[in-house]
Amino acid sequence: MTNPFSKVLIANRGEIAVRIIRACRELGLKAVAVYSEVDRNARHVREADEAYLIGPAPAAESYLKIERLIETAHKSGCQAVHPGYGFLAENAEFARLVTESGLVFIGSSPESIRLLGDKVESRRTMARAGIPIIPGTADETDFSDAALIKLAANIDFPVLVKAAGGGGGKGMRAVYEPSELPSAIQSARREAQSAFGNPTVYIEKLIKNPRHIEFQIFGDTKGNRVHLFERECSIQRRHQKIIEESPSPALTPELRRQMGQTAVMVAEAAGYYNAGTVEFLLDENKNYYFLEVNTRIQVEHPVTEMVVGVDLVMEQMRVAMGGELSWDQSDLYQRGHSIEARIYAEDAAAGFLPSAGPVLHCEEPRGPGVRFDNGVETGDEITVYYDPIIAKLICWAPTRAGAIIRALQALDRTILLGVGTNIEFLKAVLKRATFASGDYHTGFIGEHLANWTPEPLTWEQHDLALALACLAVRKNYTEVESTSAAGIAEPWAQIGHWEICGGAR
Repeated sequence: MTNPFSKVLIANRGEIAVRIIRACRELGLKAVAVYSEVDRNARHVREADEAYLIGPAPAAESYLKIERLIETAHKSGCQAVHPGYGFLAENAEFARLVTESGLVFIGSSPESIRLLGDKVESRRTMARAGIPIIPGTADETDFSDAALIKLAANIDFPVLVKAAGGGGGKGMRAVYEPSELPSAIQSARREAQSAFGNPTVYIEKLIKNPRHIEFQIFGDTKGNRVHLFERECSIQRRHQKIIEESPSPALTPELRRQMGQTAVMVAEAAGYYNAGTVEFLLDENKNYYFLEVNTRIQVEHPVTEMVVGVDLVMEQMRVAMGGELSWDQSDLYQRGHSIEARIYAEDAAAGFLPSAGPVLHCEEPRGPGVRFDNGVETGDEITVYYDPIIAKLICWAPTRAGAIIRALQALDRTILLGVGTNIEFLKAVLKRATFASGDYHTGFIGEHLANWTPEPLTWEQHDLALALACLAVRKNYTEVESTSAAGIAEPWAQIGHWEICGGAR
């Protein structure tokens, strides 16, 4: 294997940037971070070997500035760029410009990214390759309202209107009656244009109560391709995955083998290499359909790492250096069970609105089979400018039941004070009998937790919070007392006394 780079620019932030820095260190590579003005003191900046300011807080003026990122890579002496996930990770133009500037793009080719990023074109390609796709738009070239309405009539309702150029639930509308379709198409077009700059939408049959199952794929530039088994991603809120696991409780060994082989066929049809994920929908009759390919490392990649025993980010870099895959299909198998819970900075009591502010205290759970991929530490600031994911808890155990218990115990030991989080909601999901049974689908939250609200604090918890707040006030008062002007009131005098648990003062 050649070694064309020794220094990597990480075109990202947060927990994935920290994860990539760790992989660089293990490979003996220098890691260069970039940051916006509000991320000046962020954890990924502190942990990198070097860090460079790239612009103001809004992502459009910093992390999405292609020319500035490439310029910074050259200025810092980097020979390669890792895009992480989100931001520009699936932007074919970014991959092309990085490569044309003489840098190594740690991902797949611009051509594969472009093909698979266009959902309509990728459906066409997969249909021609014999990959099962959801009934709907395939070889059609007319995407007018009239053509979509005519197509929908031929595949029966309900149907989905979907944006051709993006994901994450934007530009997507479920339609149950023909009379609703015209307005749904127009609404989806407007949202798609706003979110992705592309108003094109297409039609798919709406699969009833599907499971969302994805297969990790990997290839090198020598033509070797493998899959690293599946991740079950059906626990979703507003089309956003929040809990993933592997193996999927829905798959038999034979179905797993078939879907894995199909995932590799998808990679071959697209000429794909490096890390990617093939997403499928599995219907109630165990029929599976190609959904899309994520042309990057996934948020939930640690689930696979824990079960298969590999390091996917390090393998990304080895392949980008021109090396062959470290394993072939016969080397790979699943061991035990892994569950990942995504921890978001959200105010669960206020409809899961993003929560911002300083992290007053962060304490990671520890123990056998517990991994905590975290982008923040005590004293860091959570802002409103970026995705609210702040950490991922990944737990492994020999059995699925053991992994669930371990995840619940680890969530109990996860401390993130200062901002709201979804930790209590994650625990509510893991405690549901339906989840424990493994018999669930993408509508799980709507069916079982649609009206969930956090338990109110007990008086004891209120008292403890007040006591901690007073200690913080006292600490700040003591620090300021020697340098500030006279006349600052003693904080205990301002607060007065209060009863703890209705008794002692």
